[in-house]
Amino acid sequence: MKKLIGIIVVLAIAMGIIWYAAGREPGPRIVINSPQKIMGHESELSLAIDTPSGKLTGLDVALEQGKTRVPIFNLQSGGASQLVRAGPNRLVLDRPIGKAQMPELEQGDAEIIVTASRPVLFGYQRAFSTVTRTMKVDLTPPIINAVSTGQYIEQGGSEMVVYRVSPPDVESGVQVGKYEYPGYPATGAHVVTKDPGLRVAFFALLWNQDPSTPISLYARDAAGNVAHATFDYQVIPKVYPKSTMALSDRFLQRVVPEILANDPSFTVPDPSNLVDSFTRIDHDLGIKDDAEIASYARDTSPDMLWHGPWVQQRDSAVEARFAEQRTFTYDGKVIGHEVHLGYDLASVAGAPVTAENSGRVVRAGWLDLYGNSVIIDHGMGVQSLYGHMSSLEVHVGQMVTKGEEIGREGETGLAGGPHVHFSMLVDGHFVTPIDWWSRKWIHDRILRKLEAAGAPASALETVDTDRR
Repeated sequence: MKKLIGIIVVLAIAMGIIWYAAGREPGPRIVINSPQKIMGHESELSLAIDTPSGKLTGLDVALEQGKTRVPIFNLQSGGASQLVRAGPNRLVLDRPIGKAQMPELEQGDAEIIVTASRPVLFGYQRAFSTVTRTMKVDLTPPIINAVSTGQYIEQGGSEMVVYRVSPPDVESGVQVGKYEYPGYPATGAHVVTKDPGLRVAFFALLWNQDPSTPISLYARDAAGNVAHATFDYQVIPKVYPKSTMALSDRFLQRVVPEILANDPSFTVPDPSNLVDSFTRIDHDLGIKDDAEIASYARDTSPDMLWHGPWVQQRDSAVEARFAEQRTFTYDGKVIGHEVHLGYDLASVAGAPVTAENSGRVVRAGWLDLYGNSVIIDHGMGVQSLYGHMSSLEVHVGQMVTKGEEIGREGETGLAGGPHVHFSMLVDGHFVTPIDWWSRKWIHDRILRKLEAAGAPASALETVDTDRR
């Protein structure tokens, strides 16, 4: 009997030790990715929780400010559906937090407290961990207002506004519908000023955006506080042409194999079916090309690198215009649609293709539908694209001047004959080149405002020997 009691006592002690040790196991690993040091009206909570097999027995998130405790998330209160698995052992929680979600939030210091637990000892015990982060609550939005006046923007065209923002280090620019166009320090546009908050922003109203699309200035600080301001602008509606293009076997036999050979990562079910391959190339690679072209907007200079109006390719004839809505037919049947977002400029095969204004080459190489192409950054989000060339004479990073040769005219990519495809872009969005070819437009929409903001006339003057 004593022996049995001894065994029971030993087992009880062992179980106690195991129970205690299980309770001392490390809890889930918690990482607060955001907010970092500050939050405001519109902030984002982002948590990563690492736990074996992604199993949790509890997760509680709250914000404490003084004597006020505001619940943010609780696993037991139906919050499991908000957790997203991001790996075999990782769970992620992303949700908005700010004044809109927590009306009790006030200016001042606050602390986010995250407590998580996981099952141990076959689920009979739990291991806990807690992470806290102290931060500042800032509910004061930035201040933003326009400086320039007389903004006139054509549907499919571009414009520029000079504005002032405070504090000067916040994100700011122009919002057109769902798109944002960032602003840049006005000093980069030759404006002489001691005001660090003076900004310049180029923006666009896309060819397929409604003329009633709202346009406003925006400013967003690190705490997520956002300010908007209206400014003086007028929209000019525009109707763009439509056309039908009948595709020939000769055209398909020339362009389809070349494009497939130059992009091995893109495959089609049957390369010998030229019509099906063409429709897939035009749609799928068109989306891919547009995304890549837009990505180069991130590689723009904060300084204005150009001078005077752009100069259309010498002795070139216009074969296709901006925002021309094309319908492709083959053997009398409609097989696809496309919007041509540039101008096709033709002279003779092998003719020099020149930079239409000064800037820095950010891309030079094969670009699917555009064939051998060059993208030049002119600063502050303004860029130009040259496509279908037979050869290229520049490399990435090279500075080029207006009129400098960058390649030779050709018919690579989806080109029906020798020409250069020319596009203008504002923050990665295609806009009509017509504006940028116009000396009057350059003066009225850009230089006039910069001079009014403090740019000396001497810095804005240019002698353009290529004027037509």
